[in-house]
Amino acid sequence: MGKGRLEAFSDGVIAIIITIMVLELEVPHGAEAGALWPLVPVFLSYVLSFVYIGIYWNNHHHMLHAARRVSGTVLWSNLHLLFWLSLVPFATAWMGENHFAPRPVALYGVVMLMAAIAYYILSRALVGIHGTSSTLAQALGRDAKGLVSLGLYAAAIPLAFVAPWASMAIYVAVAVIWFIPDRRIEQAMEA
Repeated sequence: MGKGRLEAFSDGVIAIIITIMVLELEVPHGAEAGALWPLVPVFLSYVLSFVYIGIYWNNHHHMLHAARRVSGTVLWSNLHLLFWLSLVPFATAWMGENHFAPRPVALYGVVMLMAAIAYYILSRALVGIHGTSSTLAQALGRDAKGLVSLGLYAAAIPLAFVAPWASMAIYVAVAVIWFIPDRRIEQAMEA
């Protein structure tokens, strides 16, 4: 089975996710600079989520570029990832509207954790059909960044109930870890 439709569908869903997030940004009621102040948490939540969606899109693109084909398992694994990513606008809006209150910050972490797990499952499904000696498998390797990210998300969720700002710092740190695209796939494809 070809991968073109999977890539096109995924790109479309991710574009819709970003569109939904930007539509959640409300125009301030007033022309003075002070009218923007209550919207700062909403905007910061949006920026963080936009970066995360961009990171997923970028790494998803690189991973599928290294893949030669997909299977039914890969299709379902990809849909699983898109499901969790589709919840990012809701978690983002709830967190921003409630000024980083504990429950919304914890839910944001749950969504990020589940998206990371789904991405890991997708990567393993792709390796499963390409083989452990494939360029894709070699490029993904042990995926230390992915495993560290899972641990950080898992730690940030309960921490949100005690120190939501510490959880937010963890979410930002994970985004910073992933902000630079994963060069392993590009290097493996060039070799």
